[in-house]
Amino acid sequence: MVIEQDVKLSDGRTLRTYDSGGPGSDGPTVVWHHGSPQTGAPLEPLLAAAGARGIRLVSYGRPSYGGSSPLPGRNVAAAAEDVARIADALGVESFALMGASGGGPHALACAALLPDRVTGVVCLAGIAPYTEDFDWYEGMVSPGGLRAAADGREARELYAATDEFDPACFTSADFAALAGAWASLGADAGKAGQAGADGLIDDDVAFATAWGFDLAEVAAPVLLVQGSLDRVIPPAHAGSMLAALPNAELWVRPEDGHVSVLGTCPSAMDWLLARS
Repeated sequence: MVIEQDVKLSDGRTLRTYDSGGPGSDGPTVVWHHGSPQTGAPLEPLLAAAGARGIRLVSYGRPSYGGSSPLPGRNVAAAAEDVARIADALGVESFALMGASGGGPHALACAALLPDRVTGVVCLAGIAPYTEDFDWYEGMVSPGGLRAAADGREARELYAATDEFDPACFTSADFAALAGAWASLGADAGKAGQAGADGLIDDDVAFATAWGFDLAEVAAPVLLVQGSLDRVIPPAHAGSMLAALPNAELWVRPEDGHVSVLGTCPSAMDWLLARS
């Protein structure tokens, strides 16, 4: 059973939170950071993999997603304080982190800024901090949102008014995953999109501007998982993060795209358990 609750913060905001363990759970805790856009509700394959391993899975909607309050001007680093307050409210002292796509940077932020509480991080198909060391946009089929976000929130809002999903972003393996094991992800993304674009706009602006922390601050072990055929977040991003993180390894998935790479989540959970 998943417990849904709104965690109230000291600034008056609330964060819609989901907990598969509940009070008294003695299993290791993994906090899941959702992609962009998602509601934050736990996805069926994650719940199944966590349950089979005795993991307490916690997830939440970032500001402006899935019933969570907005946080105007948030950067990536802001996730750390939010997750700390969620963990406090749930009585969780230490935890591991997993994040996919847009969730990856936020998972890394928590590791960097909550070093005494985080045991390990998995970042699947995650975007890297903006850099001019390589062409950050190269290989993205549809980089328009991020390019607009680099010019500020107003520019990203204008782009959102006419933005449409380009099916070429996904590979055949991605579409197969969405039609099968990860159908819940597609349904949840649709639900998030119907609620409005504010969360996605804020995410993109946060990704394309200063994150508020440095990857060199991440002391916990990090597993990067990257599909070689990813057309949303190209492999160069994983390579850039691997070079910047002090304690990281990279799993390259030659046949995977942006969604199908999530099939590694059970093995990635095993990786985290070995380090908890």
